[in-house]
Amino acid sequence: MDLQTLANLGEFVSGVVVIVSLAYLALQVRQHTDSLRTENYARALERISRMQSQMSQNGEFAELFSKAVVDPSLLTPQERIRFTWWLYEAFGAFEFMFHQAQARALPDDVWERWAQTTRWWLSFPGVRACWAARPAPFTASFSRFVDAELVAARSDAGAARRWQEFVGGPA
Repeated sequence: MDLQTLANLGEFVSGVVVIVSLAYLALQVRQHTDSLRTENYARALERISRMQSQMSQNGEFAELFSKAVVDPSLLTPQERIRFTWWLYEAFGAFEFMFHQAQARALPDDVWERWAQTTRWWLSFPGVRACWAARPAPFTASFSRFVDAELVAARSDAGAARRWQEFVGGPA
């Protein structure tokens, strides 16, 4: 075997090693992206879970919230503040998921579920009133999303009505 053949063989082996290394790197990036998606979704769900826990364990707040979503004028100023900040936390979680979806760090079908949840919340008059009066801004892109949903009136008023009927119990 002459020197030229050895040099060619070395170049070939180097090329194969580079290709294998790039394939391994691509696999690692994909696994990291999948892990990041899972972690981001878990963080958002933990946030929502804490809020739901508060609602389920605090009967006074659950009652306040039930009135607030239908007609916030029934609340005292202090109750409206509590309602507002609870909604801020909810919409903050929705905003986080919105941005994760925009960055492709949240699967499309997962974001669609939460977009529908956002629309469901927007079907309540008290939530719409609170959004209109929000004391602090959300990001411009998320605000445009919510405002567009309000204009499009894609909320499911029937689902909101069915929920209120369920919560109200038998007539």
